[in-house]
Amino acid sequence: MTTHHDPPATPRSDTGGWVPPRTAPERRPGPAGPRQPLPGRLWRGRPEDPRWVRPAFLGLLAATLLLYLHNLSASGYANSFYSAAVQAGSTSWKAFFFGSLDAGNAITVDKPPASLWPMELSVRVFGLRSWAILAPEVLMGVATVAVVYAAVRRRFSPVAGLTAGAVLALTPVAALMFRFNNPDAMLALLMAVACYLVVRAVEDGRTRWLVWAGLAIGFAFLAKTLQAFLILPPLAIVYAVCAPVPWRKRFGQLAAATLALVVAGGWWVAVVELWPASSRPYIGGSQHNSFLELTFGYNGLGRLNGDETGSMGGGGGGNGAGRWGETGWDRMFGSETGGQVSWLLPAALILLAAGLVATRKLRRTSVTRASFLVWGGSLLMTMAVFSYMAGIFHQYYTVALAPYLAAVTGMGAGLLWERRRRPWASITLAVSVVAAAAWGYVLLNRTPDYLPWLKWLVLTGGLVAAFGLVFAGRITRRLALGAAAVGLVAALAGPTAYTLSTLQEGHTGSIVTAGPAGASMMGGPGGGPGGGGVRGGFGGAMPSRQGQQGGQGQQGQQGGLGGPGAGFPGAGGPGGGMPGGSQQNGNGPSQMQPGQQGRPGGPNGNGFPGGGTGEGGMGGSGGLLNGASVSAEARRLLEKNAARYTWVAASVGSQNAAGYQLATGDPVMAIGGFNGTDPSPTLAQFKKYVAEGKIHYFIAGGGAGPGGGSGSGTASRISSWVQSNFQKVTAGSATFYDLTQKASG
Repeated sequence: MTTHHDPPATPRSDTGGWVPPRTAPERRPGPAGPRQPLPGRLWRGRPEDPRWVRPAFLGLLAATLLLYLHNLSASGYANSFYSAAVQAGSTSWKAFFFGSLDAGNAITVDKPPASLWPMELSVRVFGLRSWAILAPEVLMGVATVAVVYAAVRRRFSPVAGLTAGAVLALTPVAALMFRFNNPDAMLALLMAVACYLVVRAVEDGRTRWLVWAGLAIGFAFLAKTLQAFLILPPLAIVYAVCAPVPWRKRFGQLAAATLALVVAGGWWVAVVELWPASSRPYIGGSQHNSFLELTFGYNGLGRLNGDETGSMGGGGGGNGAGRWGETGWDRMFGSETGGQVSWLLPAALILLAAGLVATRKLRRTSVTRASFLVWGGSLLMTMAVFSYMAGIFHQYYTVALAPYLAAVTGMGAGLLWERRRRPWASITLAVSVVAAAAWGYVLLNRTPDYLPWLKWLVLTGGLVAAFGLVFAGRITRRLALGAAAVGLVAALAGPTAYTLSTLQEGHTGSIVTAGPAGASMMGGPGGGPGGGGVRGGFGGAMPSRQGQQGGQGQQGQQGGLGGPGAGFPGAGGPGGGMPGGSQQNGNGPSQMQPGQQGRPGGPNGNGFPGGGTGEGGMGGSGGLLNGASVSAEARRLLEKNAARYTWVAASVGSQNAAGYQLATGDPVMAIGGFNGTDPSPTLAQFKKYVAEGKIHYFIAGGGAGPGGGSGSGTASRISSWVQSNFQKVTAGSATFYDLTQKASG
């Protein structure tokens, strides 16, 4: 029943209720009137939309773009591991294709190269600088917001689409990773595109949409391997059940989509596997120079069961504390991860359940229900895997959840709002607002010194809004809209504050988190039970803001890579920092980019960026997370006669090599790959390179990995051979060995 406050309504069988005509009809809309010129269509949007809709959408995209571009260069080279690969790919097409860490093509990064390609093309055009590397990631973030808006808007109201887009843009981990050079930005974009395309396929049963979805997931595989396949089960099941075509055709279409996926993701794999190993770079992260081994081992099943050969060690299953944090059903809500992504997760789960209940009696081919199943199924599937994976897990992985969570929130809120005259719908909508506000209060209370007044504002605003929403179907539309607006502000206030805090700081290294200091406490490798917490698990005092804070670990929390007597086997120094470090206690200078000031680490071996490493060393464990800082003297030494050599230097561990490569712009060989544990090059190969005059210097003290400061056995043998046979050279505080000068005596 409508009132004079609402526009005329028309029935729609898909939702089972009365909805305003602005909601997309179940059938495919046909052309409306003469086709306008492109500028007019871009500004006006759908002819049936109110005039404010398209400007509001464009405003959302513009605001997201400006927000994410703010202070972008503060992160410098961000993750120097990938930035070094970008630098290499911008100067060598072979490095571009294979994803090599260096232009000499000694070894690749431990992922496929698709996520590097946009950054490498940008650097080819604009030169090697921070914004040229990170701006493509920002554009991917804006594109993801646009895709989520389009998906929700197509089936629900414009406000629902705008809400979903805003939720995504203001999720702290999204604001972090869409400004960072890890593969996760491309992965999140392509997964959102795949969900959108599958819903389009359910809408009209056309094969092309499903094939495009397969292509998107296949290309996502080339960004982050098997993580791209996490949402395949819900997408395939939803289409198989809900598509409006005969079942034989459905399975034929799924087969075509699978073929598209295999082609999109498999062409590069086939080339790499068939390419002679002697003329391509070693596959970083593998133990036998095989990308398939890397895919199904270190980057595949190893992430689930913790059996990751060559890594720093896995985690624990069940509800125990693992080396990569606690696993269990509540992992996404815990102190390690909650502040990154879970702000609206309780509300989203309530809205998802409500959406499925509301559409339970609709026909099999209902697109509205299929939308909830596609986005909600992707959310639940990814949550489940993240919650129980016992291998390497970092908080920033949760950016993969952000598009699904945002879409479910927008869809659920939109559906319940249209049905608000029904008591169950208005009450459920109110409950979701209370859940968001209460959980926001809990998360804000975990950082009690950060805006202490905000948690009370969030809680109070949420309760007031919920009271109004309970009666949303019986009060005037203006009052109901006011209550909804207050509820939205209360729900988004916490994540917005964390997002703004994230944007104000630079983020460097391999492990980064969003929000203010102390927002994420995570036990790292070696942390285990009792070693938990970001500040206690790694290096005795891992900063929760990379490159921003060192400080001491939590009282009574030792372990990880730097509490007294802790660290990897063989770890030394009073703080148990990684051996081979140039600083006694692992408290080297910051490894941040020029112009960024890090704080020194505390006395227990803290050594992550900002609690950093010394030149060429691995003080604490910082070199494992970010490239070494390089002095002007060291840079001049390496740049002298650099053109004569394939590699100006070699160093154990990719991060240490990356720091020198970015400083000089010349290739630096990473012995042993990221952790120093890959058997590449062998001692015989390294001797051959030296005899042929391809490497000028060996950088001392670049160890990384569970075996101690020299990385793997292969890296250790190379280090010992170099130190016994070649002349030592000092530049600044770093030590080198000149591989063209034999040691005297």
